[in-house]
Amino acid sequence: MKRAFITGITGQDGSYLAELLLSKGYDVHGLVRRSSSFNRGRIDPIWQNDPVAAERLHLHYGDMTDGVSLVNLIREIRPDEVYNLAAQSHVKVSFEMPEYTASADGIGTIRLLEAIRAAKLETKFYQASTSEMFGATPPPQNEDTKFYPRSPYGAAKLYAHWVTVNYREAYDMFTVSGILFNHESPRRGETFVTRKITRAVARIQAGTQKDLVLGNIDSIRDWGYAKEYVEGMWRMLQHDEPTDFVLATGTGTTVREFCELAFSHVGLDWRDYVTHDERYERPTEVDALLGDPSKANDLLGWKAATGTAELARLMVDADIALLGSSDS
Repeated sequence: MKRAFITGITGQDGSYLAELLLSKGYDVHGLVRRSSSFNRGRIDPIWQNDPVAAERLHLHYGDMTDGVSLVNLIREIRPDEVYNLAAQSHVKVSFEMPEYTASADGIGTIRLLEAIRAAKLETKFYQASTSEMFGATPPPQNEDTKFYPRSPYGAAKLYAHWVTVNYREAYDMFTVSGILFNHESPRRGETFVTRKITRAVARIQAGTQKDLVLGNIDSIRDWGYAKEYVEGMWRMLQHDEPTDFVLATGTGTTVREFCELAFSHVGLDWRDYVTHDERYERPTEVDALLGDPSKANDLLGWKAATGTAELARLMVDADIALLGSSDS
């Protein structure tokens, strides 16, 4: 039985990845930050729907800013695969919390790599890199595109990306970076723009919200379905040689177009409800992110199956169902 360790297991990607690995027979260990309130709603279905698999799911308290806890956990768990998904992942917030973002997202990665190296394990390591590292570089973007981050988040992730490459080359470790373009789902945090939109659509339709305030609606993003992207993460660690991959749909959509798709799904005109506020814009904007996933298509056999229109519809439907269940 393979043993995997997932940081950020309670997040969108972590919960989908945990379900995937459990379905493949893994023993799954996850890192959870200590909090006075529970934040495990995304992984609760594992215990509810598959109690047999849940017996192979183990949670551990720790933090990416605490190197000692990471050293102790790696030594205790001795994982075959490590997926580093933990991060302060909100770009706008990274401008307000730059030091914490750098410590958790950037230095946290090297703490984890050092913990693996110190334990002298033949562990395969996955680093969650991001399209935000490309920033101002014109699209399309692939594994050879120049990086130009435009936020503390993008800069911190770029440090983590290059450290992952360095440990692969310096210590002959199996380390890979998955440069994932925006990937969404009903499990996306409510402050991220796609979920903010689909949640608002559900509430406006129900009459509990009047309008939706957004920032730059002309920015272009490459939006895919998170549940499919974690399959790509797993495939990267099954590949014969460690190398980096871009995961993307290859299709760009503006925030404006995503609004139109989401609102029209329930028969509403987005222009009647969406307003603009510059407070929601970043100090430095990223105008266009559009990925070229050819390498992943060719070497991993991975390809995004869910387009943006279908993604918008399934997220709206999920938020309508969620709103209905909370009212009942």
